[in-house]
Amino acid sequence: MPLKKKRSPAGLRLLSAVVVIGAVAAGVLVWRTAMRPAREGTPVAPAQAPPGTPRPAAAASAARHPIALAVPAAASTAPLPALDASDADVAGALLGLAGDDAFAALLHRDQIIRRIVATVDALPRQSVATEILPVRTPKGALLVERTDGSITLSPRNAERYAPYLQVVQKVDPKALVAWYVRHYPLFQQAYRDLGYPKGYFNDRLVVAIDDMLAAPEPPAPLQLQQPKVFFRYADADLEARSAGQKMLMRLGPAGEAQVKSKLRALRGLLTGSVLPAATSVH
Repeated sequence: MPLKKKRSPAGLRLLSAVVVIGAVAAGVLVWRTAMRPAREGTPVAPAQAPPGTPRPAAAASAARHPIALAVPAAASTAPLPALDASDADVAGALLGLAGDDAFAALLHRDQIIRRIVATVDALPRQSVATEILPVRTPKGALLVERTDGSITLSPRNAERYAPYLQVVQKVDPKALVAWYVRHYPLFQQAYRDLGYPKGYFNDRLVVAIDDMLAAPEPPAPLQLQQPKVFFRYADADLEARSAGQKMLMRLGPAGEAQVKSKLRALRGLLTGSVLPAATSVH
């Protein structure tokens, strides 16, 4: 069922479903569509990517990273809920994995798996629509410093992401991957519904993780430009990077290192191959 425009009722507490992205593809928790003063909009989670969005090639015949081979079968044999009736089950399980009630306040409650899948699919591209994100965007405006006509990213900007990084730190990769494997049929269905009838979602997840691991670690202070409303990186190479890589760079050196460490661990569990810390995947 396509994701429809939906306004969250006042006082609604969000549930914890994006651990699969908060840790399995960590960047989702803290990503914003563009560097700009914070402005919240009505959450929208379309079932399809925006018109004109380039799509990765469909899987030809076999998955590159089959779940069944990477991770032992889940112990539970209880039937999974239908995808469009899975929010309560997914949120409850993931809230337990996060082990933090504050995590619930960050997350959107509706169509959790579809939001996660759409976000993972978009992270290696140039932008991600805020309407598809499974979590609320950080509070406050992007923090910058202006000196003699020069604009730089403030070191204090990384503080806006502290609640998200705390969630990433708490999640146990093995428990998260075990949950993901058990619920994988729902992720696969959502990926096919997104417009990839021959695609394999776990392959796309690994692509997103690899792309974020390839993010540069630019020296501070990061130079910015503001041609109009949105901020841009002054360095053309940094500005050309993917949405996921730009997100990591905004976390600051310590935050970027923390997320990359978690991503390497998760990638190892999902593929059986652990990348060394110094390796960049292109």
